[in-house]
Amino acid sequence: MDIRDFKKADSRVVMELEDDSRTGGIPMLKFPLLNLAGIAEHGFTTREGGVSQGIFSSLNLSYTRGDEKAAVDENFHRAAVSLHAEISDFVLTDQTHTANVRTVTRADCGKGITVNRDYTDTDGLVTNEPGIVLAAFFADCVPLFFADPVRRAVGVSHSGWRGTIARMGRQTIRVMQEAYGSRPQDIICAIGPSVCQTCYEVSGDVAERFMEEFPGEGRKLCYPSAPGKFQLNLWKANEIVLRDAGILKEHLAVTNICTCCNPGLLFSHRATNGKRGNLGAFIKLKTESDKCRIS
Repeated sequence: MDIRDFKKADSRVVMELEDDSRTGGIPMLKFPLLNLAGIAEHGFTTREGGVSQGIFSSLNLSYTRGDEKAAVDENFHRAAVSLHAEISDFVLTDQTHTANVRTVTRADCGKGITVNRDYTDTDGLVTNEPGIVLAAFFADCVPLFFADPVRRAVGVSHSGWRGTIARMGRQTIRVMQEAYGSRPQDIICAIGPSVCQTCYEVSGDVAERFMEEFPGEGRKLCYPSAPGKFQLNLWKANEIVLRDAGILKEHLAVTNICTCCNPGLLFSHRATNGKRGNLGAFIKLKTESDKCRIS
């Protein structure tokens, strides 16, 4: 189903497309459930609203795939406008399919975008400092959002199949517990747009690893599609990870938007055979000025 056909329904499962283009921003997909938490600005970008050309058209957020730096800079600037932030407020992951999570402070601001990162192999970021935009990047893998309205902390993580087997969602929650005293039952989580089960075929060895990590869940996660091939449900696997980590059912939103099914509006590695840009998943703990802003 095309994103534009989605109807507003249960806030736990539906994302809304908000468009700030008229004010210098961009369209972003947002979870009503995360908005209801009241402490965070967040969003997941589409391909629309940017200045990149060709296979990167138009809102590419990757500096490493061959796009022009000036175009990516402008794309980030427009994302910053929508998030009521500056480019210097962003902190970027260094994604290598790990389950490593970094606690971020104001001293990290700009890393990966205006200054060099002094860390590597970091697929998740968390903070309890207002105004810092945590940023992770996607083109089929699973974005995970976290907001703790009690301890006032937020996080974002990248979870491909390797990260999912490593239970990246649980690890992000664990870091929030250790760093900020967060309790799983207080945290609001969302599983963002990514490849759906119908579009995601994996080899038998990958399917076997999921069946070993999630015993008894095999039929929910994998079904055979061809000899030695299986269709893998990363949405369900990450839902299991988060629920096992203590996230309450009513505090968890699961997307129904597939990147591969919507290649005209979302970047998908599979749909384009790797000829694509990156989408961004962002979350920011609100500042006092954000709280006072009338939307």
